[in-house]
Amino acid sequence: MVRPSSARSAVPGVGRLGLLEPTAAASLRELAWDNIDTVPVLWALSRAPDADLALSTMLRLRERLGTEWAALDSAIRADTSLRGRLFALVGSSSAFADHLVADPSSWHVLERKNLPDRDELLADLLDVVDAAPEPAPPGPDGREPEALLYRAREFGPDIAERLRRRYRDQLMLLAALDLAATVENEPVLPYQVVGNHLTDLADAALTAALAVAVARVCKDGPCRVRLAVVAMGKCGARELNYVSDVDVVFVAEPADPTATRLAAETMSIGGQAFFDVDAALRPEGKAGALVRTLESHVAYYKRWARTWEFQALLKNRPMTGDLELGRSYRDALMPMVWTASERPDFVADVQAMRRRVEDLVPEDLRERELKLGHGSLRDVEFAVQLLQLVHGRVDESLHVQGTVEALTALAAGGYIGRDDAANLAASYEFLRLLEHRLQLQRLKRTHTLPAADDDESMRWLARAAHVRPDGRQDAVGVLSSEIRRNAVRVRRLHAKLFYRPLLASVAKLDSDALRLSPDAAIRQLAALGYVAPQNALGHLRALTGGVSRKGRIQALLLPTLLEWLGDTPNPDAGLLAYRRVSEGLDDQIWFLRELRDEGAIAQRLMIVLGSSEYLPDLLINAPDTIRMYADGPTGPLLLSPKAEDVTRGILTAAARYDDPKRAVAAARSLRRHELARVASADLLHMLEVPEVCRALSSVWVAVLEAALAAVIRSDEVETGAPAPADFAVIGMGRLGGHELGYGSDADVLFVCDPRPGEDETKAVKWSISVAERVQRLLGAPSTDPPLHVDAGLRPEGRNGALVRTLAAYAAYYEQWAQPWEVQALLRAHQVAGDQELGVRFLHVIDKVRYPEGGVSAEAVREIRRIKARVDSERLPRGANPATHTKLGRGGLADIEWTVQLMQLRHAHRIHALHNTSTLQSLDVIEATGLLGAEDVALLRESWLTATKARNALVLVRGKATDQLPGPGRLLSAVAKVAGWPNDDGSEFLDNYMRITRRAKAVVERVFGA
Repeated sequence: MVRPSSARSAVPGVGRLGLLEPTAAASLRELAWDNIDTVPVLWALSRAPDADLALSTMLRLRERLGTEWAALDSAIRADTSLRGRLFALVGSSSAFADHLVADPSSWHVLERKNLPDRDELLADLLDVVDAAPEPAPPGPDGREPEALLYRAREFGPDIAERLRRRYRDQLMLLAALDLAATVENEPVLPYQVVGNHLTDLADAALTAALAVAVARVCKDGPCRVRLAVVAMGKCGARELNYVSDVDVVFVAEPADPTATRLAAETMSIGGQAFFDVDAALRPEGKAGALVRTLESHVAYYKRWARTWEFQALLKNRPMTGDLELGRSYRDALMPMVWTASERPDFVADVQAMRRRVEDLVPEDLRERELKLGHGSLRDVEFAVQLLQLVHGRVDESLHVQGTVEALTALAAGGYIGRDDAANLAASYEFLRLLEHRLQLQRLKRTHTLPAADDDESMRWLARAAHVRPDGRQDAVGVLSSEIRRNAVRVRRLHAKLFYRPLLASVAKLDSDALRLSPDAAIRQLAALGYVAPQNALGHLRALTGGVSRKGRIQALLLPTLLEWLGDTPNPDAGLLAYRRVSEGLDDQIWFLRELRDEGAIAQRLMIVLGSSEYLPDLLINAPDTIRMYADGPTGPLLLSPKAEDVTRGILTAAARYDDPKRAVAAARSLRRHELARVASADLLHMLEVPEVCRALSSVWVAVLEAALAAVIRSDEVETGAPAPADFAVIGMGRLGGHELGYGSDADVLFVCDPRPGEDETKAVKWSISVAERVQRLLGAPSTDPPLHVDAGLRPEGRNGALVRTLAAYAAYYEQWAQPWEVQALLRAHQVAGDQELGVRFLHVIDKVRYPEGGVSAEAVREIRRIKARVDSERLPRGANPATHTKLGRGGLADIEWTVQLMQLRHAHRIHALHNTSTLQSLDVIEATGLLGAEDVALLRESWLTATKARNALVLVRGKATDQLPGPGRLLSAVAKVAGWPNDDGSEFLDNYMRITRRAKAVVERVFGA
């Protein structure tokens, strides 16, 4: 906005001045600011972030000052600098506007053109309480301590209010000088100057509060206590906000009741007069003692402290009180800080803390959160602190507290690039500037940007933050662009900060690229979660080696890929798997191009590779699945195939070959692709448990059908005669219920029926040959997950005939069926072969599994006896019955046996219980009132939880297993794959045991009734 060229210029209208209030013109007349002589004043007023607020505040001041208004009016007209500070302040902050109106004489504070130094701040606040030095007691060596306590001589009931006004005056002066550039051409205060001054002011404030505490607690004589107040967090790092909690820790010698009362009184006075004083970072947090001796602090950190507590100690700084004792505290604890990165749980703890911080922000606010959102202040601070902890053990130049100072030191030490450090510092300072302006508005602690459609608030923020139009966009547009640009830059540099120097150490990048030494690279990889950092470095060399275009593309991709891998349960295995996949697809031009151009593909691939040992081999052998990690027009491509299309594809591919081996190989190939798709979608939490089970079951059925058809077709070609019998495969167990998991075998019965005119003996012999060939073909050794066809549930078990005729089955079940065999038939369902024969078989067994009048009491007793035997004998030796997903307490067997017993009892009268699915049968049991909704919900939740955990075990370990591991890295991986909201495996295990324990109570009540 341009000033008028001379005093003869016309007075601008209120609209041109940015005044929107209808009474603005009248207000200007009342202030006598509507004439040519006041044009400079009006133009200054127009540059205030909120000109209407500034004008209304000046009216209120005029009313409060009365006859003294003339002095302020004269100063405003004459002093350009004062005018800039005043209008910028009251146009930015309604809180400071109210402060000025409440104490109108305080406008004289704004006449000062520079900031007071630390000593002046301390003297000003101590003057309020008329404090006098009081030496602390001598130290253990008899030497007088360097620091002094102060004792207040003014500490009446109004002392907090008087301190608050003086503190607010000093804060107001800083804010006015900080904001002045928005109105007049005043110098912009650097971010670090503002942070340091706020910290000096906080130090002086708590010194005054401690002086009042000394006067109140030690009324009868000198305080024989050495008390140090140690600043933590932003105050410790000398980068306070205008409105912040001040985090402190108290150290005392001795830590007696007097010391505790001093600390508590200091916090109370500080909270009433200045800001919240928070001592929650002390040992044991709010549950711990408020004051401890130095020896007690040291003992706690040696034995009990967690990683995040050492991370917090990075910023500790003696603040006030006995500074010598405070320095002793820092000297004693900092060596432990610099060895924290060697702790076995260091990486997991740091990552868990970062995720917990992110989870505090509601999803809908993450893009507006300056402190905790994506590309936020905390991203910068966490990254810098982690690098300090990693390399500070061997480099004392990194032993600094402030974020910007640490970035400078990291660049100087060669741990991050100088340009990256400068760019990250610039983004950090920009975000902190916005945070300061938002807090100044009402002097409230906030870190949330206005909503994107709140033009008025965004316009105010742009002006308060010195953002001007650029010729293409107005100030709001420029501010929005800058916010987006800086958030993206922080996110991009967050990855580059850790990984670009690593890759430059192993790859031939730019000649001037920063290269870490081998030792530094290994330290950094270890801190990023790699258990075997030397191996990881070897993988990086292999991926980026040579001068080929692929190596250069890998070097460009890897910083982001490695960051995503670092958030997975097993980055070591993930990096090895990525190397194997890359080498396996070396001749596939599309692979690296897809990773480069499709961010969703790259990120999902890293999550999969770093979480699962089941998937890498499948992806190497079915690489087109990786392309399905992209998002299509209607959602992830992983979800696009329909089960019937998959089945049709497998059967069609196998039917092209007369040779059964080639036909089964074709079916296996498509099965491999489908397993990779389903497992990927499951691991990425795109599918629910029932959907996973149905998909796995349908692909098993399709492969079984394809193998059976190929064998029969081959036999007919070889013999030149049609098959002598119809042949059907009956699914049993989870296959029959369409509830297979990744590690499930296919339980089946084989049934045949001689065709008219065929000899039964010959037909049965042919059928056995077919069944054996199918089992042999599907069970042949392979790198794929196994295809084991188990016919152990046939009559007489493994001692019985592999295949029987339909009539033989009918005769056996009518005369010899045992209760356990009847129970097993509840899940029998036609899955492959002759459909009509399979249905006839089901009609035959319906009379057995759904007997008229229900199951006999004797059979129920036998089923209970068998269940008790299974519980006591079949659980593997050493297995934990509380966490065995199949046979453990409240596990799959418990739920399924309970459901099946209810089917045996009630299916003769409730036709809907003629159902092979456990979940669907539970729905019927609830709908018909056989069990209450709460009991059914417990059984359903336990079955789903156990199935999800069992599937997650296979995905993580790459092999079938039913036993959940104990606390540790493996359990955390299973928890994450199972969809637990954080990576705390112990919480997942506790939840699993709580659910299954409650379900077991229902099982015992229903199964035993």
